[in-house]
Amino acid sequence: MTTSIRGMTPPPFLWMKNKDGKDNSKVHEWIQSITEVPVHSLNQADAVIIGIPLSRSSISASAASEFPDAFRKSWKGFTTYNIEEDVDLTSLSVIDLGDTEQHVTDIKRCHHAIVEAVKDIKYHYPNPLPISIGGDHSITAQVIRGLKETFPQQSIGIIQFDTHFDLRDPGVLGPANGTPIRLLINNGLIEGDNVYNIGLHGFFNTKDLKEYADLHHINYFTMQDVNKMGISTVVNKALDELSRKVDMIYVTCDMDVLDMAYAPGVPAATPGGMSTRELFEAITITGKHHSVGAVDIVCLDPQKDLAHMTVKAGTHVFLNFLTGLALRKNRRA
Repeated sequence: MTTSIRGMTPPPFLWMKNKDGKDNSKVHEWIQSITEVPVHSLNQADAVIIGIPLSRSSISASAASEFPDAFRKSWKGFTTYNIEEDVDLTSLSVIDLGDTEQHVTDIKRCHHAIVEAVKDIKYHYPNPLPISIGGDHSITAQVIRGLKETFPQQSIGIIQFDTHFDLRDPGVLGPANGTPIRLLINNGLIEGDNVYNIGLHGFFNTKDLKEYADLHHINYFTMQDVNKMGISTVVNKALDELSRKVDMIYVTCDMDVLDMAYAPGVPAATPGGMSTRELFEAITITGKHHSVGAVDIVCLDPQKDLAHMTVKAGTHVFLNFLTGLALRKNRRA
């Protein structure tokens, strides 16, 4: 029935399906596991889920490694129909490939497994759009490395929803969750001018990080910019400019971009961030765009969460991105 993917294990948690297999109006009935589908169907999927349960590389104490399972367990609370966009996600085929292999203490070994998994997936199944569920933000650099090693001639740009630049020095911190964008720039995997950060605010970035961003021509929009221009204007501007410069756009959503009132379950929750409405609108817009080829959702700690608020918000981000993807697919049909 299925095949193994280098660096990955099958999903550790599976929902029981209806016996007749006809009712897929709930997300947990609709998304398929790699253990349930024939090998040849993988490349016909619209999107694949890659769980990356790693958070030992976090600067702040974090159990973001628990999010992939919490994410899967939240599916039962969502239907496949988005009433606001009049979109039924069952028009898409989405397959859960499981989790990247983890080592108890060796972060570099965990990162290597991410790279190998992404390479194996994209080499054998290039058509589905990969959606990585973290884990902390260190995973972004490894997913992009895997994409670049598979398609070295393909230029990649980043749209980053984040409270932070994530430009801290990997020479000091190692490949931690505060370093992925700088790590990618330093290793020549992306150009600074091809990074668009949306959501910076307040007192959560040091001036030297802003100076590094300016030196490398990183594009950024603060929450003040978002409030003045509107989230849709900012995101469409970033997509339009970036799609003219790169072959593929990678979207990374750090859940700490949300105001702490909406997302108590992130390791670095802050006041003054986005509302869930703004983030959901933004991520739907990215899903619609033809140049967006991969996405991740990171830095969500279920153990810090309150009444599953942040887990539900993270799953909502995922479903809104798929809403955009479904609209993109319908536009092409």
